[in-house]
Amino acid sequence: MTIQPRDVARDEDIEGYLLGSPVSIMREFITTPGRGPRLHQHPYAETFVIHQGRALFTVGDEQVVGVGGQILVVPALVSHRFEVLDGGTYEATHIHANDRFVTEWLE
Repeated sequence: MTIQPRDVARDEDIEGYLLGSPVSIMREFITTPGRGPRLHQHPYAETFVIHQGRALFTVGDEQVVGVGGQILVVPALVSHRFEVLDGGTYEATHIHANDRFVTEWLE
């Protein structure tokens, strides 16, 4: 078996099946406050590893501010979205517990 490292851009999305991984990765690098995805859900959990910056997350009926150094987990089939807040670049790794991205857009 040969392990082959892969270079990944700051904002690249990688579906796990392409690498033989059971998870898929989204790397986010957002510099504009107010940006972020609209409301959606997945049939699997999504884990947000926030490296820097701040974002307002809406998860179901709750809202929480996530900041650099924190991890937020959204369970399967729970609607969610986030919006980058003032105060610097939002940089995070979003881990989808599936080897392909499956998204149901709700708005």
